[in-house]
Amino acid sequence: MRQTPLFEEHCARDGKIVDFHGWALPVQFKGIIEEHLYTRSRVSLFDCSHMGQFILRGAKAIRALESMVFNDMICLRVGRCRYTSILDVCGGIIDDIITMRLSESELFVVTNAMPYAKVSRILHRLCSAENVTDQTAKIDVQGPLSRSVLLQAGLDDIAPLKYFTVCRTQWKGQEIIVSRAGYTGELGYELYVPQELATPIWSELLSYPEVHPAGLGARDTLRIEMGYTLYGQDVDESHTTLEAGMGRFIDWDSEFNAKEFLLMQREMGRYKVRTGIRSATRRAPRTGYEVYCEGKPVGEVTSGCYGPSVGFGIGMAYIPVELSVPGTRLTAGPKEMEIETTAFPFYEHGTFRN
Repeated sequence: MRQTPLFEEHCARDGKIVDFHGWALPVQFKGIIEEHLYTRSRVSLFDCSHMGQFILRGAKAIRALESMVFNDMICLRVGRCRYTSILDVCGGIIDDIITMRLSESELFVVTNAMPYAKVSRILHRLCSAENVTDQTAKIDVQGPLSRSVLLQAGLDDIAPLKYFTVCRTQWKGQEIIVSRAGYTGELGYELYVPQELATPIWSELLSYPEVHPAGLGARDTLRIEMGYTLYGQDVDESHTTLEAGMGRFIDWDSEFNAKEFLLMQREMGRYKVRTGIRSATRRAPRTGYEVYCEGKPVGEVTSGCYGPSVGFGIGMAYIPVELSVPGTRLTAGPKEMEIETTAFPFYEHGTFRN
């Protein structure tokens, strides 16, 4: 397994290491539920250095990316972030990504670990992108007290950042990139730092009593409570953006490779869509569970867990559009547990827009 620059730090804190798409990452430190609830109330640090980072320079490169995604990149203003997906010609999701406009001529792109190799080839071939993954560590600072902690650490430039904005700043004399996008539903920031700076800034932040480390397990339960997707599990090339429930993000006035197919799919209207599901108890629908309507199989659960912040089982499943109306009663799994459809998010008290 590949190791991030923080691997030794995780081992020193007794992090339980697992293989995540070829990366040795901590799934937990003190426990998933404890880390989940701590993130909702204070501040947690997540090592996300397994994700890919690329810089696109010049209008030609940015326009090339725009042809592969479902919204406008050229008009993205400096200092703003945008969520989008790289699509194949049939609307399948090659990767869902975050793009950030660092300057008039620079676009910073963050990709997932699983499709990294394929996305790297695409961005290099079509956009002449500079791959800075091996020089960069990514640390996510998540929780309602995260702004206070970063200001104490000397990152004064983050104070004015609004939700889905980004800035360049410095820490200990070295340039870093800080965005405010998040994946937990809480106020949070993502630090993109030179790899040699990863351990010093991680240690500095953990020196504050309100900050604890957290692993992939809590990151997963936190994002499920918000209805956020995980690439390779909830979205992939076998699902279009419409099926994945991303229709509200599509800029239908822009031109992109998959537009014709997605317009046809929207017009036909008969497809399975990613839908929130919940149980009435702590029992959770699990990944791979078949979903039934009146005893007939109609879909499959892609993510599911007990939601520590909501107190019941939650998940997401692909089911026919006509069954996705909130309140539809279904069953799931080999023991046909009772579930009903519901809107995202499951947890509605997050601080991410504060």
